[in-house]
Amino acid sequence: MRLLIVEDEVRLNKTLTERLTKRGYSVDSCYDGEAALYYINSAEYDGIVLDVMIPKINGFEVLKTIRERKIQTPVLMLTAKDSDEDIISGLDNGANDYLTKPFSFDVLCARIRAMCRIKDNITDSTLKAGDLTVDLSTRIVRRGDNVIELSAKEYSILEYLLLNKNIVISKEKLEEHIWNYDYEGGSNVIKVYIHHLRKKIDEPYEKKLLHTIKNSGYVIKDL
Repeated sequence: MRLLIVEDEVRLNKTLTERLTKRGYSVDSCYDGEAALYYINSAEYDGIVLDVMIPKINGFEVLKTIRERKIQTPVLMLTAKDSDEDIISGLDNGANDYLTKPFSFDVLCARIRAMCRIKDNITDSTLKAGDLTVDLSTRIVRRGDNVIELSAKEYSILEYLLLNKNIVISKEKLEEHIWNYDYEGGSNVIKVYIHHLRKKIDEPYEKKLLHTIKNSGYVIKDL
């Protein structure tokens, strides 16, 4: 999942970016509303954590602008403003959720997961294809009764392919969702990760789930 963090408190911004990255998210971050609109117009995000009191363009105006542009990326408002008026204003302008400061990081992660499940029309916290399951809450991957250990990037690729089960995803689309603006990988990076992922989730098993579609991309096919 690719996230954008918009928070003008430098320490909090860096902390959120670092901790969410460790949780396996691909994270871009910025500190004001103008930069936020630039990032949102330049990339496709799975979720946005947006502070209200940010310089240049406040969070409410950023939210209003992207909704007017028909950008439906889920937005979690993160702010110290906790009056009913502020919460109603955020939700009425298209926010998907609202979390006030101070907050628990684990609660923030749970809200992000829930927000993204709604976007992808997921009714529970488990993704499945054949006998392969991924628990979105615990990030535990199983094939049958066997737990499979994946690196953060392997997990992110698998999760995104499962969210788009039976749909061919191009290499470019994977790069856009799994890596942030700092990505400088070569043309074979995705191929290498897919190779490692296939060895773990497919190679030991008779039925293969992960398929390469020549000149098109990759797909998890449900059996």
